[in-house]
Amino acid sequence: VDSYKVDGFSQKHVLITGCDSGFGNLLAKQLDRKGFQVMAACLTEKGAADLAATASPRLKAFLLDVTDSASIRKAVESVSREVGERGLWGLVNNAGRSTPIGPSEWMKLEDFTKVLDVNLLGVIDVTLQFLPLLKKARGRVVNVASILGRLSLTGGGYCLSKWGVEAFSDSLRRDMQHFGINVSIIEPGFFKTNVTRIDLIDANLRRLWSRLPQDVKDSYGATYFDEYVKAQTFSMGLLCSPDISKVTRCMEHALTARFPRTRYAAGWDAKLFWIPLSYLPSFIADFIVNVILPSPKQKM
Repeated sequence: VDSYKVDGFSQKHVLITGCDSGFGNLLAKQLDRKGFQVMAACLTEKGAADLAATASPRLKAFLLDVTDSASIRKAVESVSREVGERGLWGLVNNAGRSTPIGPSEWMKLEDFTKVLDVNLLGVIDVTLQFLPLLKKARGRVVNVASILGRLSLTGGGYCLSKWGVEAFSDSLRRDMQHFGINVSIIEPGFFKTNVTRIDLIDANLRRLWSRLPQDVKDSYGATYFDEYVKAQTFSMGLLCSPDISKVTRCMEHALTARFPRTRYAAGWDAKLFWIPLSYLPSFIADFIVNVILPSPKQKM
């Protein structure tokens, strides 16, 4: 049953957000090679130009800011003209950002909203605006969550946003099944993409630490920051897989299978470690996570 495919790829339009790099970029090329009519949304002109240069003339790369409703409306108008009465077969909400992440006490409200605006509210806005076109095609919505939508390992907006994507996707799936729309959730483990770039994470952690009041820094201790960065670097190096096709194969299955799954866990760490850990009692999961991260100097 898992291997049964829909047909007529060349007549099916798929819109993917976040195609400048990473999962979205690879998926756009992958589906283009399969014959799909791919519409690849990029945040930067360079990202759009680079992608278009490596794909067939069928692929249309364009600019889209998922945090800007007007930008989304413009994309809907353009896509609507392109797809006509066939509608939109697939929407892949892939655009995302990870930073700022770190201990919750180091954050300000805007640190949360920066991430939530892209990873959660952007997903919701894009989906709602494209739903009429998806209903026409009785199509597919593929939302990229994370294994951190099952287990919160760090403070900041990232885990919150991915839990939100899980919840939004579950409610959307139940609402839209009456109209023949399938909704799938992709739950990647750790992969080498811009989201997990340790230099970006390091720079953001330094920014957060540098603005903390001295009494807060003192409560963590002089060595805490360096130990925290070291723990992040070690865990990313250990866990991050360079083979991002493990994720895009899940996305492709969700778009092409006759019976797509509700959830796809991608990566050995997701399947063998994080998902089992998420089912354990909280105090056990907390203990295991705390083994990885350093403890503040003034812990009670």
